[in-house]
Amino acid sequence: MTRPFANLRVLDFATTIAGPYCARLLADGGAEVIKIESAEGELMLNRPPYRNGASTAYGQLNAGKRSLVLDLKNPASVDVVKKLVAKADILVENFRPGVMKRFGLSYDVLAAINPELIYTAISGYGQTGPSAGLAAYAPAVHASAGFDLTHLSFQAGRTRPDNCGIYVADILTGTYAYGATVTALVQRGVTGRGQMVDVSMLESMLALTLGEVQAAQFPVPPPGRPMFGPVATSDGFIMPAIASERSFQNVAAAAGRPDWVADPRFALFADRRDNWGHFVDELEAWSTKLTTAEVEAALNAAGVPCSVYRTVAEALQDPQLVHRGALATVNDAGGSFKVMNPPYRLSDADTSVQGFASALGEHSREVLAEAGFSPAEIDTLISTGAAA
Repeated sequence: MTRPFANLRVLDFATTIAGPYCARLLADGGAEVIKIESAEGELMLNRPPYRNGASTAYGQLNAGKRSLVLDLKNPASVDVVKKLVAKADILVENFRPGVMKRFGLSYDVLAAINPELIYTAISGYGQTGPSAGLAAYAPAVHASAGFDLTHLSFQAGRTRPDNCGIYVADILTGTYAYGATVTALVQRGVTGRGQMVDVSMLESMLALTLGEVQAAQFPVPPPGRPMFGPVATSDGFIMPAIASERSFQNVAAAAGRPDWVADPRFALFADRRDNWGHFVDELEAWSTKLTTAEVEAALNAAGVPCSVYRTVAEALQDPQLVHRGALATVNDAGGSFKVMNPPYRLSDADTSVQGFASALGEHSREVLAEAGFSPAEIDTLISTGAAA
């Protein structure tokens, strides 16, 4: 099966998570992605887990990419980039706004070299505006977007926001950046011109808070108890997602309580919302007499969306993931490890993770030679520190 981006070349200047994830999705689609790094390497190279000194945290975000080491503070390296840009389709970067301009590699400069270039810039708050220059990492963006306090509002009796351990803003923004880049590619197919793609982490996070964005304009009193929360069983908890009239009717049938459907406290969504605490009390009068496995079986049999609570390690053992080929094997200097494939499957194209993660500077000479530099010129670039 062919890969849809097999004829595209991407220059990936991005570091950490959001930008590298965007570029990796392009690599998954078959694009030739050249990751351009400093000789010290980027932040994720030093993030565990390690095997023989190689980081899987780095490898999973950069699988399928070639590695070129350049010192962007060196004018000779900037000249190398400009030569590469002339034959590139896409550039991805997530420096703070203004950094690429200081290197002499702004969109305006590079678009003059290659008007078809799609230049995707990811930042915390956007490329312009009063907050554009602020430093940003995902945990700070979660807080600034209202995400953390929104989550806290669903936790009864709590006043301290949660710690951050999952970098939602990074993966979400990287995914939006990928979608925006592909959108620009489609338009380039019509107009023949590239363009700047400006992606904001703040706006990406706010896009998650669909109900809250509307409630901020049109206040809605919160229910006395959140409508999606754990339900106790005799040996743990289960999460039922009772989101529709049908799912409510089905849970009533599963619990042997058809009277709930006609109960004026629960008959309509608005009634249930106002009396959700009472409903959960009655539901748990049934569920706490059964094990979690028994409750899950009963709810699944009745067509109620639900799940037991699992660790990631447990979720990765799900036969459904095996069936879909959700995990790919990647090889690097430390051996092999598993990563998640993109969560979509195309019927006539391969978008699975490519099975290699490059060592720092592994392809420097190769990429420079392909760009037209002679062996002597490459030796000079390396000996002067412009490349490595």
